[in-house]
Amino acid sequence: MNGYTQDKDAYLKRMRRIEGQVRGIAKMIENDQYCIDVLTQVSAATKALEAVALGLLEEHLRHCVAQAAADGGDVADAKLAEASAAIARLVKS
Repeated sequence: MNGYTQDKDAYLKRMRRIEGQVRGIAKMIENDQYCIDVLTQVSAATKALEAVALGLLEEHLRHCVAQAAADGGDVADAKLAEASAAIARLVKS
């Protein structure tokens, strides 16, 4: 079971909302909306995706990484390395 499973419906709801935002941005471009207004909406969608990513990362740390750390050994090392790589990707974006 994934760490986010109990909040799956909330994550799906947020992703559908973001999907709607992105469709709205495409429509703004189709309608030749003012570029600053489009950029404002792109920024809002980006922040919303970042919030989802941070939530999923927190769930992963609380569930998967914590369990692996409790178990110890190579699995713990692998989960910690995996989490570190995920954090690095988020920081770079």
